[in-house]
Parts: sequence; C-alpha cells; structure tokens
Amino acid sequence: QVQLVESGGGLVQAGGSLRLSCAASGRTFSRYSMGWFRQAPGKEREFVGAGRWSDGGTYYADSVKGRFTISRNNAKNTVYLQMNSLKPEDTAVYYCAASGGAVRLETARAYDYWGQGTQVTVSS
Repeated sequence: QVQLVESGGGLVQAGGSLRLSCAASGRTFSRYSMGWFRQAPGKEREFVGAGRWSDGGTYYADSVKGRFTISRNNAKNTVYLQMNSLKPEDTAVYYCAASGGAVRLETARAYDYWGQGTQVTVSS
C-alpha cells in the first residue's frame, strides 16, 4: 500500500512558478513510476507528465513540455513537479499517482495509487 500526499499548490500570477511535492509512504518508492495529472473544473482529468522507475526517463504532455519538469528524490520518497511560465489555462487540481509498471503512463488506468490533489490557480 502506498499513500500519496501532495503539497505546494496555491495562487500565482501568469508567468510565475510553483513547485508541487508529492510525498509517498512505503519502502519501495523507488520501484514506482510516478505521474502527475490535473483536472480543471468541468473537464476530464488529463495527463501532465510521468517519470519511469525503470530508467528514470520522463515525458510530458505537449501542453506543458518545456515548462514543467518532474524530478524525484528516492531517499525522501518524494516526487516533484516544477512548473514554470505558468498560464491561466494551467489552473486545475493537480494529482500525483504511483504505478507499479513503466508503460502507458499517460493513461490514468496505469496507476495504482492516487493522492488527494492540490489546487493550482494561475491569475491573468
């Protein structure tokens, strides 16, 4: 069982930055691929980015590529989402998720555990 707790959300002006953190419980954190998703009001949850546990590779949705970066600290059981050049359309609840696999990480079904989410609001 893995429990995930996100933090770091808040209100920021367009062009600003935020860093989200996702702290995980459990002794095998390093063996989980970690993903970030977001959900804006009235919209479906969408993939933001993910990092594979197997080779450390990361990939991102086109909408955030070049602006967002995923990193992880296995010693702290924490994964981060650094968000730069934020836009109003980035406003959403952001969720981290853990997957025991390393494929199809752009799909929500690949994940076994989810956090409760943290709100990010970008003002124009």
